[in-house]
Amino acid sequence: MQFEEFGMNDRLLEAISYMGFEKATPIQISTIPEILTGRDLIACAQTGTGKSAAFLLPILHKLTDKERKGVDTLILVPTRELAIQIEQQIQGFSYFVSVNSIAIYGGGRWDRLGPGKESVNRGGRYCGSNTW
Repeated sequence: MQFEEFGMNDRLLEAISYMGFEKATPIQISTIPEILTGRDLIACAQTGTGKSAAFLLPILHKLTDKERKGVDTLILVPTRELAIQIEQQIQGFSYFVSVNSIAIYGGGRWDRLGPGKESVNRGGRYCGSNTW
């Protein structure tokens, strides 16, 4: 199945193409249409099967057609490495789309977050870590 068949935003499809993706994987085929219709779901697949794109692409599509103020979507992950990986994928997929994202990781108190906290408050981007 081609990504165009999902009916996503043309600018998002352009970014997908530039990233070298041609056909959707089985996990993407089964999840993207469900997420695009607004359904919640739980899915699992092995590493390297395109799980991140399976949930990121519908989210980014939703954000391209929406005027946003503040935080719209929060993605929680269990590790710093996965936060960085997902942030990098968001940057690639949203290259032609006006979407801001931020990866915040570490631990500690919100009032000590520093540049990450300020970036969220301004609606900007921050990808880094602080030691608390």
